[in-house]
Amino acid sequence: MAADARNLTGGPEAVAQGAPGRGGAPAGSSPAGTAPAGGAPPGSPPARSTPAGGTAAHSHAPADPAPPDADGRPKLDGGPRPPAPDGRGPAFAAPARIPLPDASGPREATTRLIAHGCWYPSADPAGTHVAFICDRGGVPQLWVGPVDGDAPRLLDDGPDPVREVSWSPDGRWIAYTTAPGGGEQKRVLCVRPDGSDRHIMAGAEPGSSAHLGCWAHDGSAVAVTVAVPTEPTPEATAEPALTGGGRATDRLSEHGQGPMGDAVLFDAARLDVAPPGGHGLAPPSAPTDREPGTASPQTTTEALMIGALGDPHAYPAAGFGDGLSAYLIDPDGLTAPVLLATEKDAATLRVCDLSRDGTLALLRRGPRGRREAVVLRTTDHVTTCVTPVADGDPWIGAFSPGADTLWLRSDAYREFAVLLAAELDPEGQPRGWSVRASRDDSDLELLRCVHDGSAAVLAWNVRGTSEVEIFDVAPSGATGTPAGATGATAGTSGTASVTADTAAGTTSALTLLRTTDSAPDTTSATPLTVGAPPERSGPVLELPHEVVTRIVDAGPGRLLLALSGSQRRPGIWWLPGGVAMARTPWSSADEDAVPPGRPPVRPVHRRLTARDGVPLNGWYYRAPGRNPGEPAPCVIYLHGGPEDQERPVLEPLYHEIVGRGVDVFAPDVRGSSGYGRSFVDSDLGEGRFAAIDDVADCAAHVVLSGSADPSRLAVMGRSYGGYLTFASLVWHPDLFRTGVAVCGMSDFATFFQGTEPWLAQSAAHKYGHPERDRELLRRLSPMSRIDALRAPLLAVHGEHDTNVPPGESEQFVRAARERGLNAELLTLRDEGHDFLRADNRRLFRRAAADWLQRHLTG
Repeated sequence: MAADARNLTGGPEAVAQGAPGRGGAPAGSSPAGTAPAGGAPPGSPPARSTPAGGTAAHSHAPADPAPPDADGRPKLDGGPRPPAPDGRGPAFAAPARIPLPDASGPREATTRLIAHGCWYPSADPAGTHVAFICDRGGVPQLWVGPVDGDAPRLLDDGPDPVREVSWSPDGRWIAYTTAPGGGEQKRVLCVRPDGSDRHIMAGAEPGSSAHLGCWAHDGSAVAVTVAVPTEPTPEATAEPALTGGGRATDRLSEHGQGPMGDAVLFDAARLDVAPPGGHGLAPPSAPTDREPGTASPQTTTEALMIGALGDPHAYPAAGFGDGLSAYLIDPDGLTAPVLLATEKDAATLRVCDLSRDGTLALLRRGPRGRREAVVLRTTDHVTTCVTPVADGDPWIGAFSPGADTLWLRSDAYREFAVLLAAELDPEGQPRGWSVRASRDDSDLELLRCVHDGSAAVLAWNVRGTSEVEIFDVAPSGATGTPAGATGATAGTSGTASVTADTAAGTTSALTLLRTTDSAPDTTSATPLTVGAPPERSGPVLELPHEVVTRIVDAGPGRLLLALSGSQRRPGIWWLPGGVAMARTPWSSADEDAVPPGRPPVRPVHRRLTARDGVPLNGWYYRAPGRNPGEPAPCVIYLHGGPEDQERPVLEPLYHEIVGRGVDVFAPDVRGSSGYGRSFVDSDLGEGRFAAIDDVADCAAHVVLSGSADPSRLAVMGRSYGGYLTFASLVWHPDLFRTGVAVCGMSDFATFFQGTEPWLAQSAAHKYGHPERDRELLRRLSPMSRIDALRAPLLAVHGEHDTNVPPGESEQFVRAARERGLNAELLTLRDEGHDFLRADNRRLFRRAAADWLQRHLTG
């Protein structure tokens, strides 16, 4: 369907539509007679057209913004907003542009941390300067500095932590997100590279949250998703039709219904991706009259239920969620926001890329574990392609410069994520699919397509460490040798490898791979598998870190990599010409990673087997100075997610704990990522009980291996790991001497009542539906077994945590005290689900280490 473009904040007369053809001039401007939102700042360039067709909407910007409060935050108009036509509240109102005072700081923060981290880089068009996040001032803030100079500048000295950064392709703006008060709701802001003209683009209205998307390739607009809570709908609780194992079929019923919320501007076209070449997980069997890998027949419906929740252990939508609207917003404020897409009761919606002419948009939607890539034709709002993509990094792929190829990081019907390519016709429809790069036992976890379309940079997760590959995607027949490589000729591969040994004996490699054979036939869906590298010659250099967290194109022949490792603070490194990696001067030096005299502990990789035969992995941190054969006090530390993965990176909390003479074993219990989709999904439904038993099996492993003293064991975890901590203490009450639960759920009923709507959507898939699976959730809730608790407990929570509300810790501590047990609660001020401020992080680390030391070594 081509849905009617609607301005949900005004009448029909306020709507403007533009729909350029492929290759035509961009369209989209302020409606006639409508003043641009926010007005034009002094000295601004002339207004430019919006890069994609869509609905131009009023943005409710006040004519005279209220003066800011004492803390620098603007006062917001608390007047009523017009309701949406469906009566569910103004979920899709266009965001307002709110000017802010200049907040750029000095070149150095007032309070400078020597051992600081730098991460999330974004380069200017020339690749000479970088915008990045740094906590050298005690809180993650926005900085900008030269790649090869040591004079970074603070662009926003406000108290709100910065979460994402993106420099515009034309170099005129830097967009970034902040978390007001350290909480979970976010705002999107924009600022000039010199620190001027700072303003809020979205997320300023009470109860709303905004998320950053991609820039238009000419820099004229940035994509922003605005989330406003909506109320449940009865139809959202309808049972989906599930068939077989793996993902759901994603086919519509005769009434156009599937498992997830409403699509207002999405078309009903569906796509089932056949396993290319017969490899990977087979798709669910269902009757079909079309060839695999092609778009489903068009279905016209005004309210399409969308999404795929998977196998019989998955759960349909919870019937609650955010109303999500994706806009293109002009940072100059000269044109009204353009509405790209809208979903109700949705978990996520992010605009990941736009074609160069603005006529195609790549969106990522769906709950965790069931993400989808959606190609939307902006000229008529027709969905041309929907296919499953992998969890993890939200930047799932990109269009080629000519929009004739779509590159995706996808795990569709297979265990591990691969580089998936779709050949697109001029209308954005897929002609065929092929796997262009894959590994038998490793996930593709990062994908970055360079701006000129000549290469894709791939980061593979190899047992927790990273391998980065630069993959040539140039048209067939291209010749040449990548920088630093030798021996590359037509029809062969030339490479340069950068390697580093890790504690587990694995190798991290930066491999410059150029393949000049003919391009694969995309219609045959034959996979190109990249496994062990062939014989190669070229310079070999050590990587400075084990894990790559972000890859950025920094101009021709140059890359920026954000790296983390077990011995160093997170930093940003650049690769000029693909020859040698260089640390940016403003990243922490290696010797500043920790205070002098106590170097970081390098973890050792451990493998073990759970009681039911499932293989598990983890990293063991041995307290320094201890005899290798001496059983030690040990804490089992459990990560969040559940889909997170323990990686060999410097964790100040572990450093603090081992400094007190307590070992740390950080395992990946079932449900963790990095080991294939089957392992991720193995904790669904009743499988959650097996995940709780995994914790006990990990404790047994460290005892039986001679590393840990069975009488001095503790369990600790954060977020979902906090839940497992509560659960382990009541399911295995005689195993652990104490526990530390951080931001954990203690009762699924109260968790679903208080969590963010978007998180409830995803959590319903992972844990169970709060209504239909009420009994399962009751049995899985630690509060249902509180009478079994024996050990003393420390609970820690951020006061502004809306993912897992603080009441989850409060009720468990209260119940423990009522039963005469030693239980304490530490609430961190101005923090949310993540602890981002240096003073609070330090307080948390010391409080947790004090507690463990007192109960395990005292």
